[in-house]
Amino acid sequence: MKRYRVVLAVSILALLAASVLALMSGSYSVSFTDVIQTLIGNGTKAQNIAIMGLRLPRILVAIFVGLALSTAGCILQSMTKNPLAEPGMIGINAGAALAIVLFISMRSSAYYSELSISTVYLMPLISMIGAFAAAVLIYVLSHRKGIKPTRLILVGIGVNAGINAVITLYQLNMSKGDYNQALTWISGSLWGSSWMYFKMLAPVVIVLIVLILYRSKTLDVITLGEEVATGLGVKVSKEMIIMLGLAVALSAVATSVAGNIAFLGLLGPHIARKLVGPKHMRLIPIAGLISATLIVIADTASRNLFTPLEIPVGITISIIGVPYFIYLMMKE
Repeated sequence: MKRYRVVLAVSILALLAASVLALMSGSYSVSFTDVIQTLIGNGTKAQNIAIMGLRLPRILVAIFVGLALSTAGCILQSMTKNPLAEPGMIGINAGAALAIVLFISMRSSAYYSELSISTVYLMPLISMIGAFAAAVLIYVLSHRKGIKPTRLILVGIGVNAGINAVITLYQLNMSKGDYNQALTWISGSLWGSSWMYFKMLAPVVIVLIVLILYRSKTLDVITLGEEVATGLGVKVSKEMIIMLGLAVALSAVATSVAGNIAFLGLLGPHIARKLVGPKHMRLIPIAGLISATLIVIADTASRNLFTPLEIPVGITISIIGVPYFIYLMMKE
């Protein structure tokens, strides 16, 4: 318990430090003192626009995207008993991204930051439809005499490649502007994040994570094995469907505002499992804080390394995630 409290405290401090650095950094730099003054309402007009209008909502959206994807990753890794399972790798995020790209292109020609309020609040629903469609396809294709973790991963990677191919074909018929917008979305980007996106994202993520934490003991039992869980009175098939549904919903709502970000649901849970063990009541919060810190740092780097150009944050995270994924594959 003491170890968990130390890890929790360090994780919170790391996230706070990354967030403050993100508030300070940009083409218009702000000192630490001015950041604090602005947050308490004493900033100048330029500081208020930079921090309260642009950077703070973007950071908060990034944090909740990290929480959502890491929690989904925790569930998928526990359910499949495979540390490589992650919504961005097995096609769930890709299904959500495809649905969102199609929805935006049919409903509006506006750029991400100029979408109407009705479009923004419909995005999670459309995203969930795409994500659940991809999840059902993966389940059907991998369900032969029961679900095998290796088969599920391989089928998911194949579905992910197939959906991305469909998106590429769709892009061929786009105008240059729409193509660039779709490409940025597919690569994973927090560009254009605003308070409107935060207000849409945060309540959904909080409710879903609370539901998962409420059922965390059941999740702990399921990870012991189907026979043990059944012997303890758990209806394994029913609970797995519920938990997988919650994981897909979290992935979908995160993808609806940040696009297809891979590896974030892999890195946080895996690192957290080494730090605090497999108990989900401890694992999920730590994994969420680690993934949130990673995406805030990655987004800060994406904004500032090649100013005025901005790299999609999904690419920056992939630069970190690909070597780690290869390491895990070699270890397996």
